[in-house]
Amino acid sequence: MKSFVRLIQARDGKPMLPPCRTVWGAVVLLLVCLGLNSVARTQAVPTADEGGLKLSAGGTASGYYLGYGQVKVMGGTAFFDADNMHHYGVELEARWLMLHMKSEQTGPAADEHANTYLAGLRYSRFYGRFQPYVKGLAGIGQFNYPYNFAKETDLVAAAGGGVDYRLSRKLRWRAVDFEYQLWPQFTYGKMSSYGLSTGLRYIIR
Repeated sequence: MKSFVRLIQARDGKPMLPPCRTVWGAVVLLLVCLGLNSVARTQAVPTADEGGLKLSAGGTASGYYLGYGQVKVMGGTAFFDADNMHHYGVELEARWLMLHMKSEQTGPAADEHANTYLAGLRYSRFYGRFQPYVKGLAGIGQFNYPYNFAKETDLVAAAGGGVDYRLSRKLRWRAVDFEYQLWPQFTYGKMSSYGLSTGLRYIIR
C-alpha cells in the first residue's frame, strides 16, 4: 500500500496524476480482474452443464397411495424432460396407476384407479454422476371409483423431486422420484396421493 502511495505522489506531496485519472485507472483494473474471473469460471464449467437444450425421455415403475379409500396401487409412468444449461427445464409426465398392491383388493373393488397427465417446471444440478432435481407440476387427473361406480376428471397439482444417476453418456438411472399430488376439486373433498418411482431416462440430444 505504501509503495502504491509513493507512485502517485511527488516529493512535494502533490499527486503526480489527477485524481480523476487515478479513479478511472482503479475502475479499469477492477473490470479487467472481473473479466479474467469470468473467463476462468467459464472454462471450469462441468461437462454435464455444457451445450444448449438437453432433451430426454424415459419410463418408470410407480407405487402410490391414494387418499380415497386408503388404497395402495402400482403402475407405470412415461416422462419427457427438456433442460437448459442454466439448470432449469420443463417436464411432461403421464402416470397410470391401475394395479392394486393388497391381495384382498380383488374383484370389482380393484377397479379403483387413477391416471394423471401433468406438466411443469423443474430445476436440477450436477454433482459428478448424480443429478438431483425438484419439480412443480399441474394438469388433470382421471379417477375411477370402486365397483366402477363413477368416473371423474379433476385438476391436479403436484410437487416432488428425485435423483438421476449417469450410467453412460446417453443413459440415466432415475434412482428415485418422489411426488405428492393434490386433487383440490375432488367430489368428496380434497384428496391427496403420493408415491415413489424408479426407472430409466434416455438422453435424446
